[in-house]
Amino acid sequence: MEDDDKHCYLELNHTRAGFLGLARLLFHADVSERKYIGCHENYKKELREFGHRWIIFISIVGQKVLHLFKGTLEWLGKKLEFCLNLPSTNGGFLKLVTNALKGNVVRPARDSPTFASAVGNLDPRVDLDSHLKHGDARYNAYLSMMAAKLSYENNPFVETTIQDRWKQASTRAIMFKDRDLDLIVVAFRGTRPFDADAWCTDIDISWFEVELELEGEAAPERVSIHGGFMKALGLQRDRGGLKEMDEVAEEGKSYAYHGIKKKLKNELGGGTRFILTGHSLGGALAILFVGALCMQKEDAILRKLEGVYTFGQPRVGDERFGEYMESEIRRRKVKYYRYVYSSDIVPRLPCDARSLGSSTLLLDEEPNKNCSSWLWYIPNILIAIWELIRGFIMPCMHDPTYRESWFLVMFRMLGIVFPGVSAHSPQDYVNLTQLAPERSTEKARFNRSEV
Repeated sequence: MEDDDKHCYLELNHTRAGFLGLARLLFHADVSERKYIGCHENYKKELREFGHRWIIFISIVGQKVLHLFKGTLEWLGKKLEFCLNLPSTNGGFLKLVTNALKGNVVRPARDSPTFASAVGNLDPRVDLDSHLKHGDARYNAYLSMMAAKLSYENNPFVETTIQDRWKQASTRAIMFKDRDLDLIVVAFRGTRPFDADAWCTDIDISWFEVELELEGEAAPERVSIHGGFMKALGLQRDRGGLKEMDEVAEEGKSYAYHGIKKKLKNELGGGTRFILTGHSLGGALAILFVGALCMQKEDAILRKLEGVYTFGQPRVGDERFGEYMESEIRRRKVKYYRYVYSSDIVPRLPCDARSLGSSTLLLDEEPNKNCSSWLWYIPNILIAIWELIRGFIMPCMHDPTYRESWFLVMFRMLGIVFPGVSAHSPQDYVNLTQLAPERSTEKARFNRSEV
């Protein structure tokens, strides 16, 4: 980090922090000697306040705990997914019991095209709704959410679903092409429940400023962007701007931004266009991908962008960054739809915390926008109870494809104790795109509070 860098930033490195040193962080206002905190000299003055240091403490401790139990979390995830896939691999629960009595139980293989993740077991639907056709105003949103949900699965599962069931051409990323519409769909994966690294990205409160030209402003303005999300995308701070990380990441895997941008340049010929989508963390990466293309003046790619569809997307930047994205998307006539279901807690995070260097974006259209009012706790519990009951009613109101898995039923019970958690399920977002009136599904409502 350059001492003469005039732009504010906050970069946290949990690997360099010891628990004893973290304890001292709470009682000593001087952060100049903290090796795990990188920030501009001017921001150190703000860190003298206990409230600022407390948030940093929680973020770093959370990341260290996640990495400490990374192996255990992964092991638990594998065992749970093994149990969830055991009945379907054996032809159903009753057949599983029969096979167990005969001593010939079939063990599910993780690399099988039928092995579903924990997220996939929440909503096991993989076939596209035959009632939604090309030209339907809801089609793009529905296809985007199904792709976002599919991005959680393993490679054989994705390829089999797209090629054999959806009958589309596939190029893994997850990226596939709708041949009828000449449309490429790029879906970013969200946070897998048992992936410690992904959770660390979510709770990493690092941020940095970059200088951008805002519409109507004579001079470039500084905007703040969520550093954890940007690093996950493959970008980092570079003295007031952004630069791509090295082309090849660890273990020979390309970073998302570089790899997808390169693939799009090769595929976007003729009249082919593309849309970006993602659920949860994937939604944040989708809209930041657009932001990075705008900042790096990738006009040839942006001219081919049909729209951005995000589902349960957390906030990614401050109000000034929202203004920049609003002006860029409107100028380029790109559709941006940010779907927020009911009391879903994730789109309301991070909260309006000025300790992060700048006021994070507020969502004016959402009640209890920061999940800070206890007055909303009881109403959200009642909503969670109703959604649990409604899960049993939906198949009768519509058709059997809306029947919910027992795993999702248990997840909805968890939502009664922790309101807003179960509302983040992909099941509800898929239902939303299927059942919402056409005029409301495709009603573009973009303002600076929606980034």
